[in-house]
Amino acid sequence: MTTLIETSVAGNDDRRDNNNGRQLMIALDVDGTLVDHDGHMSPNVREAAQAVVAAGHEVIIATGRSLNATLPIIEKIGIERGYAVCCNGGVTLRLHPDLDNGYEVMHKATFDPAPALRALRERLPSAKYALEDADGNFLSTERFQDASFGVEAVGVDFNTMLEATAVRVVVFSAENTPEEFNEAIEHVGLAGVTYSVGWTAWLDIAAAGVTKASALENLRLQLGIDPDLTVAIGDGRNDIEMLGWAGRGVAMGQAPEEVVAAADEVTRSVCDDGAAHVLRSLL
Repeated sequence: MTTLIETSVAGNDDRRDNNNGRQLMIALDVDGTLVDHDGHMSPNVREAAQAVVAAGHEVIIATGRSLNATLPIIEKIGIERGYAVCCNGGVTLRLHPDLDNGYEVMHKATFDPAPALRALRERLPSAKYALEDADGNFLSTERFQDASFGVEAVGVDFNTMLEATAVRVVVFSAENTPEEFNEAIEHVGLAGVTYSVGWTAWLDIAAAGVTKASALENLRLQLGIDPDLTVAIGDGRNDIEMLGWAGRGVAMGQAPEEVVAAADEVTRSVCDDGAAHVLRSLL
């Protein structure tokens, strides 16, 4: 494990030499990596990301956010051609200015959310539930809304949610401690899906086997990029597989211990523009 500091990243000539001018595949988490927990992207991070895009590397946003909440980040860092991974791997986009709205959905992994929802509801009856359906709509209980949805959630009863086909399910509990929340999830088991727990009592659920890493690997194979030329930066538990997948996996400075353990290196925190230091090392 290498801990990166300003001098070792900004002046990392060895890494530049190792790339030999070859195109890198760079996967970037959004929240806690490119933007802080208030959703703000610093000028330093924005300029560094734009510079890596302009240098011709294959820069791919890989986020738990849904499509409409991802598009502003893509625009901000200047990706016009390429790919993006949304919904923790549940949705993959192709980006090109000739496409309607500048993108098309290449792949969408759906699943039946009913078994997981029923099991969680029994253990966490006061939690709030939301899901993104196959058409990109968000259905929610308890007036549940979050910026990561990207659209206004439609309030429905719980039984209506059970009948939907999901791309992403989100569970949030303001009345339980994170420890109680984790205990409930472990008790339930959540068979047949992939899930990750956030910083608080927050749970993201996707189809079985679907992660940021699985979607990125499909893109890597399609692009024909060598595994050693892959880089990923992230901070959350939903980034663990992605950091392990990358040839160079970098955890943000504020990342939990299990995320740091999955990475090759640790950079500064999001508050100290850690992503910018790593991105500038790739130029």
